[in-house]
Amino acid sequence: MLHLNHPRHPFQPGRNPGPFAAPVFLAVLSLVLAGCGALGGLPAQPVTPTLPPSQTVPSTQTASILPATEPPRAVPVLPTVTKSAPTYTPNSLTGFPDPGGYAWEPVVTGLDLPVDVQNAGDGSGRLFIVEKRGRILILQNGQLLSTPFLDIQARVDSRGTEQGLLGLAFHPHYAQQGTFFVNYIDLNGNTVIARFHVSAGDPNRADPTSEVDILRIHQPFPNHNGGGLAFGPDGTLYAGLGDGGSEGDPNRIGQNLGTLLGKMLRIDVDSGKPYGIPPGNPFASAGGRPEIWAYGLRNPWRFSFDRLTGDLYIADVGQDKWEEIDFIPAGTPGGLNFGWSYYEGLHPYQGQPPGSATFTWPVAEYSHAYGCAVTGGYVYRGASLPEWRGVYFFGDYCSGTVWGLIHTAGNTFQMKTLFQTGARITTFGLDEAGEIYLVDYGSGTLLRLRQLP
Repeated sequence: MLHLNHPRHPFQPGRNPGPFAAPVFLAVLSLVLAGCGALGGLPAQPVTPTLPPSQTVPSTQTASILPATEPPRAVPVLPTVTKSAPTYTPNSLTGFPDPGGYAWEPVVTGLDLPVDVQNAGDGSGRLFIVEKRGRILILQNGQLLSTPFLDIQARVDSRGTEQGLLGLAFHPHYAQQGTFFVNYIDLNGNTVIARFHVSAGDPNRADPTSEVDILRIHQPFPNHNGGGLAFGPDGTLYAGLGDGGSEGDPNRIGQNLGTLLGKMLRIDVDSGKPYGIPPGNPFASAGGRPEIWAYGLRNPWRFSFDRLTGDLYIADVGQDKWEEIDFIPAGTPGGLNFGWSYYEGLHPYQGQPPGSATFTWPVAEYSHAYGCAVTGGYVYRGASLPEWRGVYFFGDYCSGTVWGLIHTAGNTFQMKTLFQTGARITTFGLDEAGEIYLVDYGSGTLLRLRQLP
């Protein structure tokens, strides 16, 4: 296992002890992980840094949070992006509400290593909570049901800090045909994306014998597995896969179009066996694996679509210094290259890219003075907190910080620190009404954003 003397997102790092040793961060954490198969050695106390004020930058640049003590950095000379300018669908927001009138309040406790929260979109109002060891639980009317929706613990390798049952997505027509998809690490240490079906006699029980494997992907190392699944507005299934691990992308996977690792995949699960290739995929005919939609990603642990605009936000976990948010506006053709491992965020990491390379830069980043692993969230579109509509929420696993990001009508991105939760944030989630939740992996608690009385 890799360098377990450093704070670990449960599905992320594998860090080099030299470059990672940011003095501000390690001085706060002061920890040693005891072993490969447990998370008990993670920091007992969250980092609560003081962050600079919100910043506004054009969408062609990046909203960065730098530590006040960090010396100025040289701005890298970046290759010109030659792709045509996408059509943006920005929000009308010009600023953030005052977060002081809001809080993340517990909804349910006692969860066992929760890592994902989804709704079925079937009108039932249920939330489905994924636990790392291989169970999916149902929260209905504020109560956890005693029997899991799905239990595949016997099929899941969850021993490593970045392994387990990692993601869940319900088919857009789940209410009619009852299929859903999971992403997990099997007993051989490899990624499985599989389809299941709800049982015929009980809507709160899946049929564990209904598994049909859609994709099996060899994992060279036990980290950087990605794990997120989501159906896009086009009805196809997107899957985020990390670069396969170790550290520093030793096999240069991120830029290798001959492998599915380090990529965002897009497949049609409603045609072909076991799936079809959407005709708009950039390498559907030649040049790379046809499943690839975007590449140059290190570990896109959580990503989501804005349910109003269809824009795609990808939170890509960094290596030693930088965490980033990537953005693909709705209607953008596939084939975007986000730069890993030539770049970590906006910053050169290793190697010299070819002169013909084109990259899409992150719209937001923050340094490891403020966390260690980004957890992507959602754009809020709910009804109960209308003043937050259009804000993209995301957080950090180590610091428990929740930030907001706004894509404004002026085609800029504003980033602001909103909450210091003290949580080990592994995921955010939305219910059917669009209300937003986050998960504290450390305490096993699901929390919802509410307005204070």
